Amino acid sequence: MGINRRTLLAAATAGICAGAVSRAFAQGDWPSRPVKIVSPYGAGGPNDISARLLGKDLEQRLAQAFVVENKAGAGTMVANDFVANAAPDGYTLLYAAAPYATLEALHKKLSYDPRKDLQPVAMTATVPLFLVVNAKSPAKTAQELIAYGKSRPDGLTFGSPGNGSLPHLAAELLLRAAAVKGIVVQYRGDVAANTDLLAGRIDATLTAITTALPHIQSGEFKVLGVASNAKSEIYPQAVPLPEQGFTDVVASGWYGFMAPAGVPRTIVDRLDSQVNLALQAPKMKQDHLTLGMEPDGRSASDFGRFIDAEMAKWSGVIEKAGMRGS
Repeated sequence: MGINRRTLLAAATAGICAGAVSRAFAQGDWPSRPVKIVSPYGAGGPNDISARLLGKDLEQRLAQAFVVENKAGAGTMVANDFVANAAPDGYTLLYAAAPYATLEALHKKLSYDPRKDLQPVAMTATVPLFLVVNAKSPAKTAQELIAYGKSRPDGLTFGSPGNGSLPHLAAELLLRAAAVKGIVVQYRGDVAANTDLLAGRIDATLTAITTALPHIQSGEFKVLGVASNAKSEIYPQAVPLPEQGFTDVVASGWYGFMAPAGVPRTIVDRLDSQVNLALQAPKMKQDHLTLGMEPDGRSASDFGRFIDAEMAKWSGVIEKAGMRGS
């Protein structure tokens, strides 16, 4: 029996409509199975803990499991690449961190395009960086530290937890803004940098406060400022560096959810609203402050503009510091 043109058109139309209905149902029914949150760091760190706190809240709000999977390595590039290549169905999310906005400038080529292969969903928190010195330092303010550096032939030495890290970039930013000579010494993490700061082998660090806090509380370290436009809820005694004359020295770590490009807008919008509702809970806020993070909920569009601004800012610092690698 032959099939006429009208029959073929009817069948094709039915197939298209069925596919559209199926896709619409899938989006409207999201999430209908567990959602994977990929952390670019190892288990037990601030990014991992924050992801688990928010994942547990999202489980209650959306009645589905949110499971954290750790994919550490290559300065967050392993996790970024994994999620960039995941199916755009809303079931694989990246809990992105600040290096996301600096890797393109630090490396000549990435295995993914940070501007095209992932999309912002919701920003969650910032991690302020504090200017910390040994308690025996003659400096009592950031201006005095800079004056001290200018009085010495070799200037200042800063400690950094790793090449290209935000503390490294923030130190480079301060050295240039203050027009003072100096070097940034690279360590394997904050603990090693703090050890040398305690021993007086370096002058200062720009660091998240969590690892330095025990030494601050013991009186071994003192805080000369915070690299933010406003006082930090985590350590409000610290005077913002812009208020001390360093207007452009604003730097912080940050976290936020991202998804593969192509995830439907309905899913992004639902995640965006639910994440920002989660961040408003007093316990969620306190838990993040304890981790050295300030909850900073922003919508997908605001988060996207923030990332663009960070990329532009740090690419300039990286270029001036001659830090671009392979």
